[in-house]
Amino acid sequence: MEVDVSKFNIDAPRWDQSTFMGRLKHFFNITDPRTVIVSEQELDRAKMLVEACRAGVTPPGTSVEQLHYAKKLYDSAFHPDTGDKMNLIGRMSFQVPGGMAITGCMLQFYRTVPAVVFWQWVNQSFNALVNYTNRNAASPITPGQIGVAYVTATGTALATAVGLNLYTKKAPPLIARWVPFAAVAAANCVNIPMMRQQEILNGIAVTDENENKLGHSRKAAIKGISQVVVSRIAMAAPGMILLPILMQRLEAFPFMQKIRFLHAPLQVTLAGGFLLFMVPVACSLFPQRCSMAVSSLEPELRESIRNQYGDKVQYVYFNKGL
Repeated sequence: MEVDVSKFNIDAPRWDQSTFMGRLKHFFNITDPRTVIVSEQELDRAKMLVEACRAGVTPPGTSVEQLHYAKKLYDSAFHPDTGDKMNLIGRMSFQVPGGMAITGCMLQFYRTVPAVVFWQWVNQSFNALVNYTNRNAASPITPGQIGVAYVTATGTALATAVGLNLYTKKAPPLIARWVPFAAVAAANCVNIPMMRQQEILNGIAVTDENENKLGHSRKAAIKGISQVVVSRIAMAAPGMILLPILMQRLEAFPFMQKIRFLHAPLQVTLAGGFLLFMVPVACSLFPQRCSMAVSSLEPELRESIRNQYGDKVQYVYFNKGL
């Protein structure tokens, strides 16, 4: 089917983003791990097609399916604020292949302190890159602030993991298996706010529904970052809570005792199964284009909006990041 370029809006949401199911379909689409292996050249061609459509010069004969696929690749690989290509490891579409390997190893190698330290360090390095890549790019962060955020989050994860690992030596085995999740949850509460500290200190850019910039809000930043923290913990929770229970049951069978060398690959595979569903589910918990009532903003920003627009603007909007 040929596209009527006068009517096709490539930036219009394909699914209703005001509902959970609409967001879920959207994130299943753009977090598809298969997009990780798409070539750089094809990603660049997708960006060119999206930009051409925005400019009203879509190549003749382009189909709706081709435009939808180009937009899928564009959303999976390019930052929504800047349009710049994101690094491969930091993309949400890499969460399944990257996260499954790290999560599986954290859950398998939890018994010794050196193993705990190594895999928590790997995980926090991965998380720091993901958090930086998916930040709200309208609020720049310096290399020094990135370093402080990385060291603080890694230190929190290691302190939590090592401390609980030692504390649970005499606890039931299942409790010890849950230590990695406790460390991941604690680190997320530090890593994300620290990596996005500029937004908390200086505010996040807010707009009206027509994308007209209205100012910067610290309260909006706190709301958006809090939702991202909840989403990241929810992303990890099912796999890191249920997998230890499953593995403890499986390891009781004699045949599992004979294939110990396969325990780590099995956990990695099972972790991938959980993440395949939980990455889009967690990203869908809250709208990416977050809203906030003008009445809930800082007094000075609220007054500025009221003076300029009166009661016409009731809500402000901002990209909360992922």
